[in-house]
Amino acid sequence: MTELPFYKPQGNEIALFEHAYKHQLPMLIKGPTGCGKTRFINYMAAKLGRSVYTVACHDDLTAADLVGRHLIGDSGTFWSDGPLTRAVREGAICYLDEVVEARKDTTVVLHPLTDDRRILPIERTGETLHAPPEFMLVVSYNPGYQNLLKGMKPSTRQRFLAASFDFPETELEQEVLIGETGVDKVLAKRLVTLAHALRSLKDHDLEEAASTRLLVYTATLILGGYDPVEACRAALVEPLTDDEETAAALMEVVEITFGI
Repeated sequence: MTELPFYKPQGNEIALFEHAYKHQLPMLIKGPTGCGKTRFINYMAAKLGRSVYTVACHDDLTAADLVGRHLIGDSGTFWSDGPLTRAVREGAICYLDEVVEARKDTTVVLHPLTDDRRILPIERTGETLHAPPEFMLVVSYNPGYQNLLKGMKPSTRQRFLAASFDFPETELEQEVLIGETGVDKVLAKRLVTLAHALRSLKDHDLEEAASTRLLVYTATLILGGYDPVEACRAALVEPLTDDEETAAALMEVVEITFGI
């Protein structure tokens, strides 16, 4: 049996995902950057024994990037499936990360897969694929980035079951750091305390909060023998801001946390 990726549940998300899979319902995962959305999807795919096709959505993503296109090869023109089509054919999980970053006309192709039809029409080949019971569509986005230009249309959002993620509670986040990196409880507690202090500044000087992912990076550097304060600079402070004054203020918080 394949070893499951490390994952610590925050609530009932595992049971919800299993019920969604069982009843062939699509899921929407909402939460800030680095809070564990992608890890959760990979964990559930492994738990259910399904392959997962992950698509990092962006402004230039087209429907053809998802469904497929004709290509020219040595023997002439041939059809090449996109990740969404491969997932449907194979009965896999298709995960669209930060789906609101994709062009709005791209998400329209998802609609027939998110209702009782569960079909994928491929106009360029004339095929209509019927999704097998094992296929599941999962999308995610960060509500903190939502605006009038990059919000998910209500008509699309209401096609999904939805679950909200956030950064773990203090004790759980410490467990995540220990489980992911092997750091001791003392350092895990110190780093989580630091993260809470930095997150309290999010609405004032930072566009994003210090993520659990960045804490894992920091702990990894420290465990490898890197200076703790410099590890915090490289893995926490510099990724959060380009402003020198803000970075200096954040480093003061780091130095206080580490007693310098």
